Amino acid sequence: MKIITSIVCASLIGFAAISQTSRLKKADDYYNHLSYAYAAPLYERLIGSEVDSPAMKARLARSYYNLGEMDKAEQIYSEMIQSPEASKEDVFHYAQVLKQNGKYAESDQWMKKFEAMSGGDLRATSYAKNSDYLSKIKGMGDRFTIKDLAVNTAVTDFGAYPSADGKTIYFVSSRKKRSFVQREWSWTGNRFLDLFQSKPGSDQELSDTKILKRKVNSKFHEGPLCYTPDGKMVYFTRNNISKGKKHRRDGQGIQNLKMYRAKIDSEGKWVDQESIPFNSAEYSVGHPSVTKDGKTMYFVSDMPGGFGGADLYKVALNADGTFGKPENLGKQFNTEGQEMFPWIGSDGNLFFSSDGLIGLGGLDVFVAIANKAGSFSKVENVGTPVNGQHDDFAFVMMNDNKTGYFSSNRTDGKGDDDIYSFQLLKPFKQTLTLNGIVADYRSREILPGAEVILKDAAGNEIARTKADDKGQYSFELEPDKDYNLTATNSNYFEQSLPVTSKDIDSNTDEIDQDLYLEKDPGLSLYTYITDAKTNEALASVDLKITDNMTGEEFIHTLTPESGDVLKGILGKKIGDRISYNISMSKAGYFPKTVTFNYEVKNPGMIKVHEILQDALKMDKEVSDLRDMVEISPIKFDYNKFNIRPDAAAELNKIVEIMNKYPGMVIELGAHTDCRGSKAYNEKLSDQRAKASAAYIKSKISNPERIYGKGYGENRLLNGCACEGKVKSTCTEEEHQENRRTEFKVISTGANIDVKNTSPDSFDH
Repeated sequence: MKIITSIVCASLIGFAAISQTSRLKKADDYYNHLSYAYAAPLYERLIGSEVDSPAMKARLARSYYNLGEMDKAEQIYSEMIQSPEASKEDVFHYAQVLKQNGKYAESDQWMKKFEAMSGGDLRATSYAKNSDYLSKIKGMGDRFTIKDLAVNTAVTDFGAYPSADGKTIYFVSSRKKRSFVQREWSWTGNRFLDLFQSKPGSDQELSDTKILKRKVNSKFHEGPLCYTPDGKMVYFTRNNISKGKKHRRDGQGIQNLKMYRAKIDSEGKWVDQESIPFNSAEYSVGHPSVTKDGKTMYFVSDMPGGFGGADLYKVALNADGTFGKPENLGKQFNTEGQEMFPWIGSDGNLFFSSDGLIGLGGLDVFVAIANKAGSFSKVENVGTPVNGQHDDFAFVMMNDNKTGYFSSNRTDGKGDDDIYSFQLLKPFKQTLTLNGIVADYRSREILPGAEVILKDAAGNEIARTKADDKGQYSFELEPDKDYNLTATNSNYFEQSLPVTSKDIDSNTDEIDQDLYLEKDPGLSLYTYITDAKTNEALASVDLKITDNMTGEEFIHTLTPESGDVLKGILGKKIGDRISYNISMSKAGYFPKTVTFNYEVKNPGMIKVHEILQDALKMDKEVSDLRDMVEISPIKFDYNKFNIRPDAAAELNKIVEIMNKYPGMVIELGAHTDCRGSKAYNEKLSDQRAKASAAYIKSKISNPERIYGKGYGENRLLNGCACEGKVKSTCTEEEHQENRRTEFKVISTGANIDVKNTSPDSFDH
């Protein structure tokens, strides 16, 4: 009895195994033909059976994913994802499922694992470059207002494509049954998609909806379309409708998409439909969008030679109706995931959806902003509320570049996919990315957590961030602007650098600027720049300090609101001498340059403004300095060329004014009285000119700005001649009048006038 029972049981088990194997084969067949609606129930019945495996669960989870049942997909993935059989694609899709279920932190953990498994996978690269994507996208704020349209139904409705004149909007829907025909799409189990047309209202609502005639809608799918700008042609997507299954399906039995075009006759009808020449039964082509000039079409295909999945392509539309060679848009746009639904706006910006580039979940809408060279700057996420944790796609911008439509399967809609209108609140602008690292100046060790601040040219803070765990920071810059970049970290001196986005090559979308911070060495140079009249701190002064001993630039920065700048001095010790050339410039103020020479006597902060006193004070520009500066001639003792105290006081006025206006150039003319020989007097006057010039040169920057000439007794101011037989009866006071050095202002270097009381006895 036991033997008979065992034989019967063994036979039943064997029969069940054969049945389960057959059911698995059938489920796999459905899966491989993209019939997820039919595959999923069969896989469900096989869970816990002898044919159950991590690989089978992965196919079931992927079926749920493609059906939009993310809760079920997450559950199944979680049961198999730790298995050694889990592939990198399983890990990627599990991360995507978690994101669509709003579990961003968990998703990021699996994306890190995917990155480790993936090598050069572009999806992993996108994540690595944008690991802080969530805060960045949410930090953008809402760029749009959106509205769910009344035209939506409980089934699939998506896309909103305008006619050339914008008076008709075409969209895609599975809402309508054909008479006496029951057709079902095996991917989802829903009806096939048809094209509908409607009229847009002033509120962007769509009304007067009608299905297009049978000549346009086939018995399979119709999808995204685009009119040419002249309204004479329409390109559209549909399933391959070639006669016979042999010609309609590829080697795996899949009926791919093709792109077709039709002429628009005088009544607006689609006539002379034809397949475009680069279609194939072996791959899909579709989702057309034509540029404003009608010369280029963007589209989607999974043709061989791409990056994987659906890629974005472009092709030239020749004037004679022929096509150029399709070109893949490259890895700036495409990944191993899905890039679909391109739309080229009238301003040249290219919108598309991707699940391979890092976004908020599922398909996100991205934009590539057109640049002056006719190509695109970097691709960026368009942000919320267009994008969310579900699929967001079919973004279409109207010709006004302010309004349009997009589609989404977000859960608060009416159906599987819904059409939403949008209004753009903030226009898209070409931007540049400023990237860099923050590191130790000497060791080059990265400094995670260092704070980096971006300011405009006026010193107003624009943004701030912290260096990530790789020491990296990033900011978005607008073109043709000047900025200031500052980095700070505990136990380090602040580092500030000017950054500009002016005169950047139009094909460049990134600027690299690393910041190296110096540890506090205990010795530092402190400058405090103020207004000469008010003594208030001056911000945004272009401060440049050069080491006179090495010729190297010690610091170049804009002063902050506090007007002060501190920088560590490396390689110096007590007893060393330092020498710096300090140059200051600011709009509305006279530029100024001073030299700072100093012997280091104590550790700590060297306060330049206290040592040089008023040297770091800047004067506002004025149009007339007549009452501010007065230059008088200086006098010498008889037969001498030494600088008297009263002469030094007058020469110090020259020093002061020449330091205040570093562009000023002065000529000295030295003179003697008549006593002594003519040759001797010429020598004596030359000595007086050199003595006067040397006194001033020792106290000003760029000493070559002052020079002198001796005139001897050739330019007497009175009748006190005494050469030869002529005997002078002049008094000593009258002779003193002739012993003088005069000044002539050759150039002021600024828009000023100088009152000069020196006699003009120069020979030019």
